[in-house]
Amino acid sequence: MKKEPPAKFELRLYVAGQTPKSRAALANLQHICETHLAGQYRIEIIDLMITPQLAAGDQIFAVPTLVRRVPEPIRKIIGDLSNEARVLVGLDVQPVKE
Repeated sequence: MKKEPPAKFELRLYVAGQTPKSRAALANLQHICETHLAGQYRIEIIDLMITPQLAAGDQIFAVPTLVRRVPEPIRKIIGDLSNEARVLVGLDVQPVKE
């Protein structure tokens, strides 16, 4: 069995339930990742309505919050991730040119 290589970007999206802002953040993140990081990322969704104790580990004070865990250093982006340019700067990712 072939083992997959580790993802270059490990991202955690903290949300609080299925609010419109949470759904928008996930949709925006998936679009950005598929456009600029295809095949190089892994997204973990943490719903703080189900597991609120996980907020302490990454010191989450607002939702939605995106945490880039790998590569280091850890970076956080708060909001619905609708500003693609801001998210790319926060993730330290060069945009794919069209």
